[in-house]
Amino acid sequence: MLIGELSRRGGVSARSLRYYEQQGLLRSERLMNGYRDYDEDAVVVVRQIRALMDAGFGSKDIAVLLPCARGERPEIDICPDTLSTIRGAIDRVTAEAEELRSHERSMARLLG
Repeated sequence: MLIGELSRRGGVSARSLRYYEQQGLLRSERLMNGYRDYDEDAVVVVRQIRALMDAGFGSKDIAVLLPCARGERPEIDICPDTLSTIRGAIDRVTAEAEELRSHERSMARLLG
C-alpha cells in the first residue's frame, strides 16, 4: 500500500510515517517510481507505534519494545530488554513528576 493509504488507515500523517522509517521503526520497499510501498502488517505496526508514543515512550524505547509487541493496543511480551526499558521509562516519568510537583509547590509559595 502507498503512504497515503497507510496514513489514512493508521491515523497518522505521511510525515509521521517517514519519521518512523527514519527511526527504524517502520519499513517500506521502493517501487520503480520511487514511491514507498508498505506491507499490510504496517497498519498494525503504525498503531503499535502510536500507542507506545501515547504511553510516553520515545522512539529509542519503542525500537526496543516493538519487536515484543502483540496486537494494536499493544501488549508487550517480556523479552530480554523490555523489562529494563519499561522500568527506565517509569523511573524517568517518576522523576519528571516529582520535579513538576516541586515547581508547583514553589509557585504556590509565591501566592502566599
